Amino acid sequence: MPYIKIELTREGVTRKQKQQLIKGVTDLVTDVLNKDPHLTHVVIQEINLDDWGYAGEQVSVLRERGITADKK
Repeated sequence: MPYIKIELTREGVTRKQKQQLIKGVTDLVTDVLNKDPHLTHVVIQEINLDDWGYAGEQVSVLRERGITADKK
């Protein structure tokens, strides 16, 4: 029974995007590990920007500086 936890910063991920993540991860585990999708659990946890840090800074501060994780 696979359990997959996805942690994201709380920055407006839509319901549709979450559904795509859940489906995509479930399909990947099914294909790669041959696991039953009906027994695969995916949890998405959103973290406030003040509660996530990188390189010694809160992500909220990094965003204020214009630093994002968006693809260029």
